[in-house]
Amino acid sequence: MEKARIDKILGSDNIRTLIVALGAGIQDSSSSFDLAKLRYHRVIIMTDADVDGAHIRTLLLTFFYRYMPAIIEAGYLYIAQPPLYRISTGKETKYASSEKEREEAIASFKTKNVNVQRFKGLGEMNAEQLWETAMNPENRVFLQARIEDAAAANEIFEMLMGERVEPRRDFIKAEARKVQNLDV
Repeated sequence: MEKARIDKILGSDNIRTLIVALGAGIQDSSSSFDLAKLRYHRVIIMTDADVDGAHIRTLLLTFFYRYMPAIIEAGYLYIAQPPLYRISTGKETKYASSEKEREEAIASFKTKNVNVQRFKGLGEMNAEQLWETAMNPENRVFLQARIEDAAAANEIFEMLMGERVEPRRDFIKAEARKVQNLDV
């Protein structure tokens, strides 16, 4: 996304549809973004809970950061946190977003007859499960996207999404040891 030219970005049907649906345009050299025209005051990114979903989420966050930063600044951008696991026994069901949560849920049942389902994506959930975990206001978890330090955010986006490979490689080498939950 960082290195993609705006004409290539706008060549994506999904991105064009998103821009039209939001109704406020984009901020680039040839046009401007108008927050007053924004049709929604809660824009929610919901992707799969796995590594591929995280990559898509990062690309979308980069798009919003670069071309619609006012949405973030106004507090309108959210990230949905769907679960990765469904753990059940009998009539009781719990959901977990990490290995640690999954293990805690299994232990909480105090029985050996536990069924664990790993969702490969949102498409594996039936409508009831998706409602119960990611859409029902009583249960859903949304993280509000915020820019606390614009200069630091810009630096991170350029390092992770930019054209220069060396800083990204150095970051991965330095941070790889800290990864505890890699979904491959």
